[in-house]
Amino acid sequence: MKYVFVTGGVMSGLGKGITTASIGRILKNRGFGVTAVKIDPYLNIDAGTMNPAQHGEVFVLADGSEVDLDLGNYERFLDIDLGARHNITTGKVYRTVIEKERQGDYLGDTVQIIPHITDEIKASIRGAATEPNGGDQLAEVCLVEVGGTVGDIESMPFLEAVRQMRGELPHEDTVLIHVTLVPEDTMGDMKTKPTQHSVKALREVGLYPDMIVGRSGRPLSPNTKRKIAAFCDVPQGAVISNTTVPDIYQVPAELEKEGLADAVVEHLQLPRREAGTEWYSTVAREFTSRITVGIVSKYGIEDVYLSIKEALKHAGRATSTEVTITWLDAERLEIGQLADIDGLLVPGGFGRRGMEGKIAAIRYGRENGVPFLGLCLGFQLAVVEFSRHVLGWTDACSEEMGNGRHVIAILPEQEEVEDLGGTMRLGDYPVILRSGTRVRDLYGTDQIVERHRHRYEVNPAEIPALEEAGVVFSGTCGDRMEVMELPGHPFFLATQFHPEFRSRPARPSPPFIGFVRACRERKQATQVI
Repeated sequence: MKYVFVTGGVMSGLGKGITTASIGRILKNRGFGVTAVKIDPYLNIDAGTMNPAQHGEVFVLADGSEVDLDLGNYERFLDIDLGARHNITTGKVYRTVIEKERQGDYLGDTVQIIPHITDEIKASIRGAATEPNGGDQLAEVCLVEVGGTVGDIESMPFLEAVRQMRGELPHEDTVLIHVTLVPEDTMGDMKTKPTQHSVKALREVGLYPDMIVGRSGRPLSPNTKRKIAAFCDVPQGAVISNTTVPDIYQVPAELEKEGLADAVVEHLQLPRREAGTEWYSTVAREFTSRITVGIVSKYGIEDVYLSIKEALKHAGRATSTEVTITWLDAERLEIGQLADIDGLLVPGGFGRRGMEGKIAAIRYGRENGVPFLGLCLGFQLAVVEFSRHVLGWTDACSEEMGNGRHVIAILPEQEEVEDLGGTMRLGDYPVILRSGTRVRDLYGTDQIVERHRHRYEVNPAEIPALEEAGVVFSGTCGDRMEVMELPGHPFFLATQFHPEFRSRPARPSPPFIGFVRACRERKQATQVI
């Protein structure tokens, strides 16, 4: 196993996760099997109970793990499925060590950060690296992104574990890539001091970078590269420019041009192979049309719905359609804001805030023939809206919203749940699709597997009345309703599951493809009129 360790310095939010995923992509383009590990130095066991407005999207893996959004980028860039072991947190590590101590595994030892915590971190990294990505296929290279920035107190045990691994393994089995910020002053001069100080902090914990990736608004000049190489003791060819680009899927191409893949392959003594071009062909497709999609959300932060943004992008490329997103505040929504959009999307979420605005948007889409895609909570609120304004049940609501006629009820197994972390209906579940329906046509098969994250479902007692009034529940999992659609509407589809989590650049999600096509057709029809 070869390990690519990626650390970050100067500041957070540099795009270290995208850089890591892009390194994996350019290695995969050369035919190497790649897997990835994200280290998050917070005390939470996982990301499930975090506020997405602070931390970003909670991404759900196939096994039901709630993880950092960077693992979503890994899955999309590398086209692999990861599991719980691929997200290592301080909470997980300390919990495991404490459990072992209570069980007597360390009898006679004083349990300490070194060696017990660092040994557990190393074992976790090795365990994730050797876990098959699918079937029996094992990776040849494991990417290990250390979250946070060098100098953070929280990251120290993880950096020490990386230092130990580098000492324990042959030189050619590990490479350390440090991502830093290279800002410009008001005169346009690139400043290398932040990088120098960041590398100095890295050296103080015993780590010496083999390569430095400089994040900047424009390419690093040869003089800037020479300066970084001289002060940070790396070859000039190992100073890589990572320029801000319009689309994250262009980053692998930029790093390829900079020679990063060749440098990594040479350092790790991997066989030299020609790079495949399929990825670049997929992400370079040109657009022939443009649509605007309104996403009705209570959050004003786009990273909360990162996978939805990317799924729309994937579907847009597949249909040669550029998708522009308009973010609509569910709490302050005015119907007039919906006049100029080509499609409506109501995403998942929790809590009462903004629900009435989302219901109003769904009603507008249903009554005015605007393509609509509802996801998780969007699915549940589509049922609420139909119950109120078609069936006339004015007090229809979700049990999550409070008192009224609960057309959406809590899952039976959730009624006695007390712990909130990791207790929802999570991960992959099979869904049976009804023949002759829109969703069956989109997927082209009778059974699918999609990822879930919810505590509520359509109230079984209300299903007969809903179906009699015209609702088609076209996807089911046992007795649970998974897909809703309305015949006769240009496109009205909602799913209890999250199709965005399985969307990939080369394999876009079918519901998103259908939605984007419907939006494009509506815009073309409107322009003709």
